[in-house]
Amino acid sequence: MKLITVIGARPQFVKAAAVSRAFRAFPSIEEKIVHTGQHFDVNMSDIFFEEMDIPRPHFNLEINSLSHGAMTGRMLERIEEVLLAERPDALLVYGDTNSTLAGALAARKLHIPVMHVEAGLRSHNNAMPEETNRILTDRISDVLFCPTETAVANLRREGFEHFGCSILQVGDVMEDAALYYAPKATERSNILKSLHLEGRDFVLCTLHRAENTDDPARFSAIVEALNETARQMPVVLPLHPRTQKLLEKNGLRLDAITVPPVGYFDMLSLLKNARVVMTDSGGLQKEAYFFGKFCLTLRDDTEWVELVYGGFNFLVGANKNLILKTLEVVLSKKFPDKKDFFGGGKAAERIAEVVANLS
Repeated sequence: MKLITVIGARPQFVKAAAVSRAFRAFPSIEEKIVHTGQHFDVNMSDIFFEEMDIPRPHFNLEINSLSHGAMTGRMLERIEEVLLAERPDALLVYGDTNSTLAGALAARKLHIPVMHVEAGLRSHNNAMPEETNRILTDRISDVLFCPTETAVANLRREGFEHFGCSILQVGDVMEDAALYYAPKATERSNILKSLHLEGRDFVLCTLHRAENTDDPARFSAIVEALNETARQMPVVLPLHPRTQKLLEKNGLRLDAITVPPVGYFDMLSLLKNARVVMTDSGGLQKEAYFFGKFCLTLRDDTEWVELVYGGFNFLVGANKNLILKTLEVVLSKKFPDKKDFFGGGKAAERIAEVVANLS
């Protein structure tokens, strides 16, 4: 089985670390990685390959800093060139980025089977570019690797059992990665010491989605909530370059401890030691759960509804009062007993077995 894997954004590096490692147990799988370049900052890309022992990309397309349409179109063109030269047996994509959709489209048009890891997720918010990417990628994929029962149910509700594809619930590869790398993070990360946070309560926050940062009212309300939170305890915010520019553009002062985007081990260390997580990221909602931390999701919807229903995750949107009230509530609560929503750290192994059997 000659397999092309397309990745390009930070969460995809984490997922690829788990799955590419599982592939090594199967000599029949020959994987070549295409990095689109969608995340190009060294702390959002290169450091992941170094820390996590991900095979270096065979192809780096260096496509970034373009509009959604231009980026996706350029990626489609360049990935098609790779596929025509390599003639793989299948193509694997992760998640819901422009890289995901471009890879799937390029393969589909060349009649190369497409496998989608993290299929079936739905936020039911069509204003999100990610929602468009994941729906279209699912529809043109041949093998749909679903992380949860809810993801499988979403696909069945949309009629996917009639589309000639395989729907497989395998679990979430991000849980695999978190469990595998957590001990290494403890050994290798010194971010708590460098930020003088050892033994202190703090809130870990990330903020980057366009629905928040491109809406001045939402952006301002979230920043105000974070600043008020910072008066109670430190707020640590690895700052996406785009968010930094928009803070400056909108004249907003952020009273958090801001650091450049951090490597995976540093992020795991922050997660393991934070009191609470606030985020508009999809992946960090799950990672907070993996490490037993309440999560306040700075969105009006989420793909990870299991965590909301279970009382682990709270949708607070950009409502300053709701953010602060919910924070006060969770700081006084005990984290509920966890459930096996995400496969118990065996998702990558299950994916690799399926791919190997297709050889």
